[in-house]
Amino acid sequence: MECRKEKNMSLCNCTYEPCSRKGTCCECLHYHRKNDELPACFFPKDVEKAYDRSIDCFIRTRK
Repeated sequence: MECRKEKNMSLCNCTYEPCSRKGTCCECLHYHRKNDELPACFFPKDVEKAYDRSIDCFIRTRK
């Protein structure tokens, strides 16, 4: 399957500037999964800015 990096970039809300995985969702998902985290796109903008990608944070934002 072909990567749609340009389209993915328009949907990516990650504010971590040195991130090399922006727009490459499969790499981003694998990276965060390995660290027991979720990618920025799972969080609202205001929560994402804190860089807390934990599953606990995700659950808190859904209540």
